[in-house]
Amino acid sequence: MHRTTTPRFRRSQLAAAVLALTAVTAFNSGHAAPAARYASASHASTTTTQLPRGVTPLHYILSITPDAAASTFKGAAAIKVAVEAPTSSITFNALNLAFTAAAIEGAGGSKQVTRKIDIDADKQTATVHFAEPLAKGEYLLRIDYSGKIGTQATGLFSLDYDTPEGRRRALYTQFENSDARSMLPSWDEPDYKATFALDVIVPSNQMAVGNMPIASSEELGNGTKHVRFATTPRMSTYLLFFGLGDFERATAISDGTEVGVITKKGALAQSRFALDESAALLREYNDYFGVRYPLPKLDNIAAPGRSQFFGAMENWGAVFTFEYGLLLDPAISTQADKENIYTTLSHEMAHQWFGDLVTMRWWDDLWLNEGFASWMESRTTERLHPEWNTALSNVAGRESAMSQDALRTTHPVVQRIATVEQASQAFDGITYQKGEAVIRMLEAYVGADTWRTAVRSYMRKHAYGNTVSDDLWREVDAAAGKPVSAIAHDFTLQPGVPMITVGEAVCRKGSTRVSLTQTEFSKDQPDKKPLSWRVPVIASTVGNGKLAKVVLKDGKATLNVPGCGALLVNAGQSGYYRTVYAPANTRALAGSFARLAPIDQLGLLADSQSLGMAGVQNPADFLELVKATPLSADPQVLGRVAGSLNGLYEQYAGDPARQQAFGRFAMARLAPMMAQTGWEARAGEASSVATLRGRLIAILGDMGEPGVIAEARRRYAASEQDPAAMPAPLRRTILGVVAQHADSATWEQLRAKAQQEKTPLIKNQLYDLLASSDDTALAQRALALALTDEPGVTNSPAMISRVSRTHPELAFDFALAHLEQVNARVDASSRSRYFPRLAAGSAQPQMIAKLEAYAQANLPEGARGDADSSVAGIKYRIKVRAERLPAVDAWLAQQAG
Repeated sequence: MHRTTTPRFRRSQLAAAVLALTAVTAFNSGHAAPAARYASASHASTTTTQLPRGVTPLHYILSITPDAAASTFKGAAAIKVAVEAPTSSITFNALNLAFTAAAIEGAGGSKQVTRKIDIDADKQTATVHFAEPLAKGEYLLRIDYSGKIGTQATGLFSLDYDTPEGRRRALYTQFENSDARSMLPSWDEPDYKATFALDVIVPSNQMAVGNMPIASSEELGNGTKHVRFATTPRMSTYLLFFGLGDFERATAISDGTEVGVITKKGALAQSRFALDESAALLREYNDYFGVRYPLPKLDNIAAPGRSQFFGAMENWGAVFTFEYGLLLDPAISTQADKENIYTTLSHEMAHQWFGDLVTMRWWDDLWLNEGFASWMESRTTERLHPEWNTALSNVAGRESAMSQDALRTTHPVVQRIATVEQASQAFDGITYQKGEAVIRMLEAYVGADTWRTAVRSYMRKHAYGNTVSDDLWREVDAAAGKPVSAIAHDFTLQPGVPMITVGEAVCRKGSTRVSLTQTEFSKDQPDKKPLSWRVPVIASTVGNGKLAKVVLKDGKATLNVPGCGALLVNAGQSGYYRTVYAPANTRALAGSFARLAPIDQLGLLADSQSLGMAGVQNPADFLELVKATPLSADPQVLGRVAGSLNGLYEQYAGDPARQQAFGRFAMARLAPMMAQTGWEARAGEASSVATLRGRLIAILGDMGEPGVIAEARRRYAASEQDPAAMPAPLRRTILGVVAQHADSATWEQLRAKAQQEKTPLIKNQLYDLLASSDDTALAQRALALALTDEPGVTNSPAMISRVSRTHPELAFDFALAHLEQVNARVDASSRSRYFPRLAAGSAQPQMIAKLEAYAQANLPEGARGDADSSVAGIKYRIKVRAERLPAVDAWLAQQAG
């Protein structure tokens, strides 16, 4: 690793790289054959667009001069466009831009100044009109304009942060899904790919960052410099990036590519893990995809602050990540932080292929970006860090998707997107986690090698282009030699979760024969007519190890499984479906639970709890599995048990007597785990044990376990004299317990620490803690504090969200009462989902009417998906309390008896 404040190419390497890439992109943007140049137009009739067809951008030359202090910028764009039919106007996307001049130049030097420019704020477009019609051909559209620098993470925005030397401001861009239009006039849709040449005039003492290496930098003599970046490959507008600030950069060379990390000054040492792992990831991805990363550099940029919409963004060659997702601070970072940083890195770097090199044609197929990046993130973490055993976390991701997918408000993986707001709402658990789970199921069905062959072919054929899902399925069908696309269509073109009912198993001559029936798992539509899926099923008998496979079609199948004994369906947990067993087999699996592989223990626990809460089977079946889970189980299995018990404990909120009764059972079950794990780390312990320790302390603290609360308070008090009393891996957890149960004096003490803190990562955590109190009066003080300037504009919405986890009604009512102030602190991409998510944890019938009234008054009809989902979740929570918890109470009484 080498630290430097300038791009770390040797001059000869930089010149060669820039010249080679410029030649390629010049060919793409101006000298390609017509078929290549007009590739975007070739499928125009089948591609969604909110812009008039007939004009295609080929190349952007952008000049930006930001004034960070004034929060404004000036811009000049020269856009090479192809006009496909005579027209007297050109329409493009623009948002909050003020135009000062526009002209168009044609072949032979002909030039027209525009007759007028019309702005349509609702459609986020501008139209330039010409006195004389333009003939078919290529033109250079020149536009001078200005715009605003925001304070939330959309468009070109600023982030302020504290340092020991004083307050600093940095600039960054965030354009996904539709915000490039707020910094440049553009065809701001993924299918309109073009090349970009960006140059900026910026302060001489600051670092400018773009997608490409700096091609030249010239001092202007007045404290500013003119920086030109090399031309990008052909890409979508949402991947363009610009950053500016008091930055530092460290680099390494991996497979001939310069890999870098960029941080604010003073934080570079915290990025070493990210840099080292980025280099290894790049080598792995070059090999897996069979197409080498095509840019000369790949930076990961760490920024202070946070967003309610995203944590990192895959800008090609310049990945943006908030600091908590990229930096390891030895004072506060945990093993879980390290693993989260790695998964963020692997996710965003996978996007450099899935999303950047090959891009979905329209937001309908967003899952081609996000589902695949999520799957690559999981696959690659398992491969390069097997010691973390992260394969087990795949079950949790699938469960998160199924929880959303089993409500009436779900949607297909491939969904119809008509508006910008709908595109923003498409970034959800169905797109990410269900997409990932479906890919994992199909990979298990065809085999890992076959799947990789298909992915490599897909990358080669569609590099620098746009695709729809069927482009991928064609490659999978060809590689597998069978119609995998039929299964893929069932799971991506329709919503919902298949449910496989397993009949009575019959064992003869060392083989178990069983019938399978497919219906549909629904949490809130028990009488719904089930959809039909072709479902790949994998099963085994406990202790045998041999697998049997079948594709269930038309709702039925018969399966012969080697061996006799308890039958396990969805062995290995690659399938996306729920499994319901006959009572005898349920008991047999509970009796054999300790012998199952950890991933199957997790799958069985998840199915049992979800089916019980939905009323498909007795909730007591899940609690029997909890009792059957041995202390010797994998730490991640113990963590799942702890988390599930905590979830049930929270279902009793508002009913103290019943909650205490359940809490006594849960704490008695968790106490031996805590005693076994202990407060002190042991030499050589697995990383999963460290994660379990923090989780158990937090959960027992949440349940009010007196011993844990007392020990957390003791360590917090002792840390003033003995920092070792609150070691870094437990610092956040201990502070969390203390803050949750704080009195007024402790709350004020934590606030004083937050006010004095100069490290953004720690400062953000402290303001979160102030919003985590169980005490209603302290929660109200946190809400009031959130709307002051003290926490910082990106901490304000996070604090309100944190209050909503414990006091959803209080947080929602407060935010609604201060609607204008809250909206000013929430990035525009998040507004249609921010308020609904504040209410999502409620179980009060009154909240349903409040949320529906909010949506009716404030959200366009097509942007109410999150509001509808929150309402459905609240209704389901009310149903669980009324109809399922009595069965849990009865089981508890039976245990006590």
